[in-house]
Amino acid sequence: MKTEPSRIGLRVDAQHNRDRILEVAADAFAELGLDVPMIEIARRAEVGVATLYRRFPTKSALVHEVFADQLTTCAAAVDDGLADPDPWRGFCSVIEKICAMQVADRGFTAVFLSTFPEREANVAERARAERQFAELVRRAKEAGKLRRDFAHSDLTLLIMANNGVAGSAGEAAAAASRRLVGYLLQSFRAEQAQPLPAPAPINLQDLFCRD
Repeated sequence: MKTEPSRIGLRVDAQHNRDRILEVAADAFAELGLDVPMIEIARRAEVGVATLYRRFPTKSALVHEVFADQLTTCAAAVDDGLADPDPWRGFCSVIEKICAMQVADRGFTAVFLSTFPEREANVAERARAERQFAELVRRAKEAGKLRRDFAHSDLTLLIMANNGVAGSAGEAAAAASRRLVGYLLQSFRAEQAQPLPAPAPINLQDLFCRD
């Protein structure tokens, strides 16, 4: 009979440690990206490394838990864009939302646009979002709004450019990103589009490949 309160206390402490780890990890990933060592996360959360690994046996598991909501939000943005009856407006909204999320959280891009963490649910969600975006691109081209030579690698170029802004513009990153995205969306329009060099042989996975 006397053991029940202590068990409850242990559960409360364990939940507190877990919540604290997730909070600290989210801040660390947003500030520094995904390369933050697990030992640094444990130090910031004021827990032992053994405690951290008991809660999250791998870094992939920790990253997955931290970014679960963002992954869902990003995929929903693509769904919303595809549901828009105006394919050009839908295309622009997807670009704007993803770039805004990228600036707000440096770890987000790596999670959604790479194979890290390698979990079936994440990989499947990203693949579905890519298919949805490809369909949106097709519709925008058919509507005569998106330039016909827009290639999948052009999205990668945009993400790369915006990632540079997110990492180097400091407090002005959000404003600089909006300006950059505005310029690029105008260049994507079909009206008065001029021929461009061939698309670069890059894809989304090239951005954040992991060993």
